[in-house]
Amino acid sequence: MSTWANLGLQDSASPLMEQLIFFHDHALLILVMITVLVGYLMFMLFFNKYINRFLLHGQLIEMIWTILPAIILLFIALPSLRLLYLLDEINEPSVTLKSIGHQWYWSYEYSDFNNVEFDSYMVPTNELENDGFRLLDVDNRIVLPMNSQIRILVTAADVIHSWTIPALGVKVDGTPGRLNQTNFFMNRPGLFYGQCSEICGANHSFMPIVIESVPVNHFIKWISNN
Repeated sequence: MSTWANLGLQDSASPLMEQLIFFHDHALLILVMITVLVGYLMFMLFFNKYINRFLLHGQLIEMIWTILPAIILLFIALPSLRLLYLLDEINEPSVTLKSIGHQWYWSYEYSDFNNVEFDSYMVPTNELENDGFRLLDVDNRIVLPMNSQIRILVTAADVIHSWTIPALGVKVDGTPGRLNQTNFFMNRPGLFYGQCSEICGANHSFMPIVIESVPVNHFIKWISNN
């Protein structure tokens, strides 16, 4: 989760988020190079004393400043397209979780395991434990196995919601009457926090999501007890 004065992205907990961070750094490097080059050229333009009254056109420089941005855009577009296809790929999931957005809570169904289902509400501030996180903790956490391919199906019962976990690189809109899906793979144990990131009404910021990533044997024990 984000911590105090954390200006960068959260530490990744999935291979997809790692790739998103790599792409972010790649695009940022290109932006810095462009900014430095343009800034240098503008500085030199303002402060040099070169004058040519008869300069009317320059085909060479115009070709260069037309072709060069196109090449730079290719260096951004190709990794971006690769990442888009990776994010859409569904690889034989081990567990399927269904998430339904309501005003103002989430419902979850583990349809693979005798329809284990529960509602997940935000814990009010006055009921929070000493080690709890205000506006982020829930009464019923999602428990999922690490090192397993997880498929999540997202929909909504009333208005458009959005199921978002930054550490996993997952953001799926939940639309009434429609079932959207995506996948993720958690490569470490821990608690991963998210929220509804769609402006779905007055209390949309009070729809937190908490995933508890556990080893597979702990997950089997948890699912057996529910």
